[in-house]
Amino acid sequence: MSTPNGIVFVIDDDESVRKSLKRLLRSANYQTEVFESASDFLARSPYFGSACIVVDVKMPRVNGIEFQQALIDRRREEQLIFITGHGNIPMCAQVMKAGAVDFLPKPFKPRELLKCVERALARSIEQRRGAAEKDGARRLLDLLTPREFEVMELVVTGMLNKQVGGELGMAEKTVKVHRGRMMQKLGINCVPELVRLVQKAGISLSEGNGTKV
Repeated sequence: MSTPNGIVFVIDDDESVRKSLKRLLRSANYQTEVFESASDFLARSPYFGSACIVVDVKMPRVNGIEFQQALIDRRREEQLIFITGHGNIPMCAQVMKAGAVDFLPKPFKPRELLKCVERALARSIEQRRGAAEKDGARRLLDLLTPREFEVMELVVTGMLNKQVGGELGMAEKTVKVHRGRMMQKLGINCVPELVRLVQKAGISLSEGNGTKV
């Protein structure tokens, strides 16, 4: 069963393989696009929905390993499934360590590939959901003034207002004002919610407030 809003890209220099994979994927109701080379795919505008790529390892010009590195260098997020008739254990270990979903030696059973695609699209959906939550959390934190961010850094560690004031050299009453404004801007009501927001943003408190001056 296909994953909603997902697309499967196929990259293989063998036309017969492209055709057979396209038929298989469409029979499983997956939206599919095929490419003769990695270069052709990289020339395509990025797809911003959930996606996975079924790619052959051994191809002219840009091979599958080089293609994976090109995606990493470009900060692309498509999930990769490698297929190959010339694979080995070190090669498999290399691509899996770099984030590939699976490594299938040819010939493989259609059901095997479809299961890999299902896993890859599920991972893609989860990755994009996490990225959206991270972006949303960071946008909220960007609303804080530098002083509010400093207060937030200390509050999230469990410090009380008096302790925050002592650390920042301000009166406890002033800390309360900054803390209240900070919580209001972030739309949260308690420290545990603040901790979860900071975790979603994917930042360490040592990063500070980034662009704030």
